[in-house]
Amino acid sequence: MSENNVEKTQCLIIGSGPAGYTAAIYAARADLKPMMYQGLQPGGQLTTTTEVDNFPGYPEGTPGPEMMQDFQKQAERFETDVRWGMITEIDLSQRPFIAKADDGKTIEAETVVIATGATAKWLGMSSESEYNGYGVSACATCDGFFYKGKVVAVVGGGDTAAEEASYLANLCEKVYLIHRRDELRASKAMQKRVLNTKNIETVWDAVPKEVIGETEGFAKKVTGVVVQNVKTGEEKTISIDGFFVAIGHKPNTDLFKGQLDMNETGYLVTKPDSTETNIEGVFAAGDVQDHVYRQAVTAAGTGCMAAIEAERWLAVQE
Repeated sequence: MSENNVEKTQCLIIGSGPAGYTAAIYAARADLKPMMYQGLQPGGQLTTTTEVDNFPGYPEGTPGPEMMQDFQKQAERFETDVRWGMITEIDLSQRPFIAKADDGKTIEAETVVIATGATAKWLGMSSESEYNGYGVSACATCDGFFYKGKVVAVVGGGDTAAEEASYLANLCEKVYLIHRRDELRASKAMQKRVLNTKNIETVWDAVPKEVIGETEGFAKKVTGVVVQNVKTGEEKTISIDGFFVAIGHKPNTDLFKGQLDMNETGYLVTKPDSTETNIEGVFAAGDVQDHVYRQAVTAAGTGCMAAIEAERWLAVQE
């Protein structure tokens, strides 16, 4: 192995987004000289969000991509070594931890902050992609406010879908809950809540076939969804203003399988009130370890925690 391809860092941050960039800001200000590999989607899920209205400090709201550019600039202001690319291998069995990147570099890291996030599961329709951010969303808490007094549809049958439908029902005139079966998979308590909410109408035995919308110049908006009955094959169009996909998320943790503790769905397990993983010196922040809130502000908070914990852990080792 060429020495030219081996680099050392006190803190390697894997992944960007609110968690990664916040960890970088705090780590850099603690003089850890962090190195960040941004991953396949620099800025994370927020780069697919047209408007962020619920992050403190942006009273008029801001486009998600611009917010992530601001985060990156702030991290770089404190001399974070931000790199485009991804970590393809990592050995956490010994310190320094050894990571290999797709740029051919080998990184020796004293601490690692994992901020690889989670990816929303989508249905796979081309129209879903076309209107993503223009009426199609995977986060009711993030985008529900924009549909106040309007009609929306939620797809799914588990707790996530039931929670999203219930949340939206408090804001929207009507919520259609589209599910491919004739009963929900959600917990009994969530089922009862959904079925007893007057402005939630459940569309049973149905799957979405196409999201319908309008495009005027650069402006797009959703106007409806075509659903098909899985038993009869009959199709019908439902008029809606927003379309929420709630079939779950996949945490981006494949890189760490067999090394770090995960729950049954693949989220990294951290110690209570901490970002510490089961390996000392390795910390996890943001959606990669949070399957409950999945918000930019909570991700940023855990990014702060991870950097502080990394700095304190290193201080004890010296």
